[in-house]
Amino acid sequence: MSMPGFAHLLDRLLYTPQRNGKLRLLADHFRAAPDPARGWALAALTGTLDLKTAKPALVRELTAQRVDPVLFGWSYDYVGDLAETVALIWPERPGANRAPDLGEVVEGLNAATRREVPELLERWLDALDATGRWGLLKLITGGLRVGVSARLAKTALAEFGGRDVAEIEELWHGLAPPYESLFAWLEGRGPVPALDAAAAFRPLMLANPLEDQEVAQLQVLDYCAEWKWDGIRVQLVGRDGQRRLFSRTGDDIGGAFPDVVAAMAHEAVLDGELLVVRDGQVAPFNDLQQRLGRKTVTAKMLADYPAHVRVYDLLFEGTEDLRELPFVERRRRLEAWMARTKPDRMDLSELLDFETLDELKALRESARENAIEGLMLKRADSPYLAGRPKGPWYKWKRDALLLDCVLMYAQRGHGKRSSFYSDFTFGAWRRADDGSNELVPVGKAYFGFTDQELKLLDKWVRDHTVERYGPVRAVEAGLVLEIAFDAVHPSTRHKSGLAMRFPRVHRIRWDKPAHEADRVETLERLVERPVEAAAR
Repeated sequence: MSMPGFAHLLDRLLYTPQRNGKLRLLADHFRAAPDPARGWALAALTGTLDLKTAKPALVRELTAQRVDPVLFGWSYDYVGDLAETVALIWPERPGANRAPDLGEVVEGLNAATRREVPELLERWLDALDATGRWGLLKLITGGLRVGVSARLAKTALAEFGGRDVAEIEELWHGLAPPYESLFAWLEGRGPVPALDAAAAFRPLMLANPLEDQEVAQLQVLDYCAEWKWDGIRVQLVGRDGQRRLFSRTGDDIGGAFPDVVAAMAHEAVLDGELLVVRDGQVAPFNDLQQRLGRKTVTAKMLADYPAHVRVYDLLFEGTEDLRELPFVERRRRLEAWMARTKPDRMDLSELLDFETLDELKALRESARENAIEGLMLKRADSPYLAGRPKGPWYKWKRDALLLDCVLMYAQRGHGKRSSFYSDFTFGAWRRADDGSNELVPVGKAYFGFTDQELKLLDKWVRDHTVERYGPVRAVEAGLVLEIAFDAVHPSTRHKSGLAMRFPRVHRIRWDKPAHEADRVETLERLVERPVEAAAR
């Protein structure tokens, strides 16, 4: 498959808003494209393609050598998307080289040294038209943003091969690009891809949000309830002497949590929540965040942020697959397993007692005072199903907190939003050293508003810009945004000393003067403290 062909696929996906339309485009592509090109395209779309030697900084540097840097800077500021800017501004040299194939690009970059990459990239950009350059740059910088999630791509694979998407999910994390054995199986040319069962990740079962209109119809006695803790979902796999700790997306995060891996002296597959628990108390999410994304951790970090897993479910006991059993039966097996093995750094998630909907509501209302996110509701008869089936599991989070903040900075978005200022940094007031009031950033949000509101916000930013910093604009302190967020934690990375959890724009306060927005002191009073680790 040529690079222009891949760019054409991306372009059609970007401008096809309907889900079914995207599925047809993907299935047709998998049917028509040869190996290994379709596998590389699949890897790019699902985020499993890692081209370490080509980074956005290199693209900017290379472009600045071909184009006046001031012109490039102004163009980038106006367009807002690096790939689109370079694709449009790059001086063409028709006939200089042959347009590369997709596989040639991937294999070339993987084989090249850091010194060789600029020459490769320059040669390919010279050989491609604007659309091809855009596709190439999207590919190598990893910023596709064409409205295709990994789940949607897997659904397209299932439709293409006449399989259940759960079968694809079960195999997915044991495979690697360019997925030739997967395509051979889907086309009936080969067996089911062989996986190493000892190291395999099993797709997690996920919960749907419980909407307000669904609460009254809920048959509460059909469900079991647990606390929803503010950590990260993990899967612990112990088999044949191998010990693996996976995130919910199937990434191996054991390097960041060797204390948990060392405690996994078991032959089982467990589902749970990774937390920091210190002196019997669950620490705020910000403490856990100090260890996320690290390949290795220091002894001091292990001591300061001790990791712990609150176990929810038992998927395999030894080699026995328990996922088809009802939740209550898996829970009975889990309780017996925990009592028998007594694993270090783990405890059992508590089942909450209730008999009526009012009692369940009271538990949810108590969540905030206990620094807990809310409730998890699981049907007693539910098997463990991959993905997010509707009905068996719900997450019923506590109500969001609200704070009036002042817009401070705006940055252009990506993909369809690359022409709009859609990423907003906002602040709260505090007393400066000289006694005056000053705004300090407390968060950043890029969703929560409609397309029509985005146009109004974009116009306001353009009309009220006071300073430009590349693609970022500083604006006058004149627009109040009501921000919804789940929690707030201390943070040394922010000037305010605080960090919001999941901030989003709740509404635009066109009516409110900026000087009436909230103060940092208000946010400080909402900081959640460690909570007693209520589990058994």
